[in-house]
Amino acid sequence: PPDIRRNSTSNSRKDTERTMMYEWFECKIKYEKTMENGQVKKVTEPYLVDAINFTEAEKRIIEEMTPFMTGEFQVSDIKRARFAELFETPGDEADKWFKCKLTFVLLHEKSGKEKRTSQNILVQASDLRGAVRRLDEGMKGTMSDYVISSVTETPIMDVYHYQESVPEHLKKAEN
Repeated sequence: PPDIRRNSTSNSRKDTERTMMYEWFECKIKYEKTMENGQVKKVTEPYLVDAINFTEAEKRIIEEMTPFMTGEFQVSDIKRARFAELFETPGDEADKWFKCKLTFVLLHEKSGKEKRTSQNILVQASDLRGAVRRLDEGMKGTMSDYVISSVTETPIMDVYHYQESVPEHLKKAEN
């Protein structure tokens, strides 16, 4: 799968531009949730975070979740999530995330044999049909032939993209 890469300017003496790799991490948050019937229940919910490593993923999910939590919560698990791409749907009606497994059929130039490779793509949609439609839109213009091997609804609650943080001393200088 292709890596998600962003350019970042280094503050080293050479001040050269370097490429840093970011990955998706699934972070599970455990907390007490008040259910619709008023009963309090311990729940664990997964969120997706774009980060450099496990440490940053934990720091970022805590920062993202803190404003929404009234009681205590904990990060109960963090694991790498292998997604080649992420197709989001504008608007609020698309509230589910679907894991779509695509199988690409490539023809080896010298031997003439078919080679199959798979990639997972995360798609935001309101239902299964919407996920397939959004996947097809996102894949328009793809040169390789592919087959949709599976589409599965995930329990992912939300996705937090990488955001370049501005150091405090620079924020003050802007004001």
